[in-house]
Amino acid sequence: MKNILKIVLFFAFVGNIFAQQTPASKQTTAISIEGATAHLGNGQIIENSLIMFVDGKITFVGSAMMKIARMGTIIKAEGKHIYPGFIALDATLGLVEIDAVKASDDESEIGIMNPHVRSLIAYNAESKLVESMRPNGVLMAQIVPKGGTISGTSSIVQMDAWNWEDAAIKVDDAIHLNWPGSFTSGRWWLGEDPALKPSPEYPKNVEKINSFFTDAKQYLASKSDKKHLPFAATKGLFDGSQKLFIHVNGEKEITDAITMSKEFGISNLVIVRGEGAEKVTDLLVKNNIPVILNRPHRNPNNEDDAYDDTYTIAKTLQDKGVLVGLGMEGQMDRMNTRNLPFYAGTFAAFGLEKEKAVQLITGDAAKILGIDALAGTLEVGKDATLFISEGDALDMRTNIISEAFIQGRKISLESHQTTLWKRYAEKFKSE
Repeated sequence: MKNILKIVLFFAFVGNIFAQQTPASKQTTAISIEGATAHLGNGQIIENSLIMFVDGKITFVGSAMMKIARMGTIIKAEGKHIYPGFIALDATLGLVEIDAVKASDDESEIGIMNPHVRSLIAYNAESKLVESMRPNGVLMAQIVPKGGTISGTSSIVQMDAWNWEDAAIKVDDAIHLNWPGSFTSGRWWLGEDPALKPSPEYPKNVEKINSFFTDAKQYLASKSDKKHLPFAATKGLFDGSQKLFIHVNGEKEITDAITMSKEFGISNLVIVRGEGAEKVTDLLVKNNIPVILNRPHRNPNNEDDAYDDTYTIAKTLQDKGVLVGLGMEGQMDRMNTRNLPFYAGTFAAFGLEKEKAVQLITGDAAKILGIDALAGTLEVGKDATLFISEGDALDMRTNIISEAFIQGRKISLESHQTTLWKRYAEKFKSE
C-alpha cells in the first residue's frame, strides 16, 4: 500500500511540474500602452500609438500625441509593436498530447459521417502544446476534428483557461467536410503506374455525400420524434447558423462541392486547402466564399506549377478579391501551429503587403470564423486580446513577445520549453 501511495504521489508531483501555467485572473486595473507601432489587423498602422483597455475590452485606440488622460497602469512601449492576438485556423491543438499514446489522441472518431462529433469537449486546455503557442503571439485557435468524410464540428477557443468551458469563444462554429479527389494514382511500390488518372470512385463518393445531406434534410423536415444524432447535427448548415468548411483540392472538386452545397441551400461555405482555387476565383467571389490556405512551406503539388506557387498564392487570391486565411492542416500541424506568424511572413516575402499578411491571421481570420465583432482587430469595444513584440512579429528573428493579454488578462508567456531553455542556458553559461 505504501508503494502504491508513493507512485501516486510521484506522478502527481511530475504532473504539477509540467502542468500549464495557471490562467490569469480577470482584469481589475485599467491598462494603457503607449508609444508602440500598432498594427490594427485591418491593414492600418498607427505610429506612436495609445491603446487602453478596461474590464477586458478595448476603450481607446489612437495616437499617443492626443491629449487624453491615461488610465490605470501605463506601459511604455516606444520602439515596440502591438498586434491583435494571432488566430490559428484549422488546428488540432489540445486534441492530441502524445501521438503514440492512444488515450491522449482525440483527433478523430470512428465512422465516416460524424457531424455530431464535437471537438470542443475533447479539447485539453492544459495541453503543453497550447501553452507553447502563446510566446509567438498565437492566442486563439479554431479546434478542428479530423478523419472520415464528415469529420465533425469545430469550435473557437482562447488559450488561457482551466477547461474547455472557460476557453470557448464560439461554440460549434462549423462542420467539416472532406471532399473526395477526382484523380487517383497507382501504387508505385506494387509496380502500378504512378501517373494520375481519373478516379472511378469519385462519382460514387460524391453520391454518398449527396445521399447523406438529402437524408439529413428530409429528417429535419419530418420533425421525427426518433433522434438521429448525425442528421440532427446538420440543422445549422441549412438554417445558416453554422458554416460548412469544405476541405478540398482541385478546380473540378471545388466547383462540384460549391454546386452541390448550393443545391441543398447551404450557402455559408469556406474552402480549406483549396489547391486550384486561383482557377475558380470568379465562382468564389460571386458566392462570397473565403479560402483557408495550407502552410506555404511545401512543394507545389503539380510538376508544371511554378516553384513559388505555394508562396504567392495568398497574393494571387487576394488580388482577385477572395477573402483569405491561413490554416494549419498538414503533417505535424500541432507542433507547427506556433510558426503561424512566420508562415504569414513567408507570404509577405513573396509579394503580399506586410499588413495584409498580418490580416491573414488577425482580422481576416476573425471574419472567416464569424468572430470579428469581438476579436481580430484593435478596435474600441472588442476584446483586449493583444500582445507587445520587440519587433516585427512575422519575422522569427524579431518576434520576441514581452507582454500578452487575453480578454484583458495579462497572461504568462512561460512554458515547459522556456523553462528548459532557461535551465540549460544557465548550465552552459557556467561551463
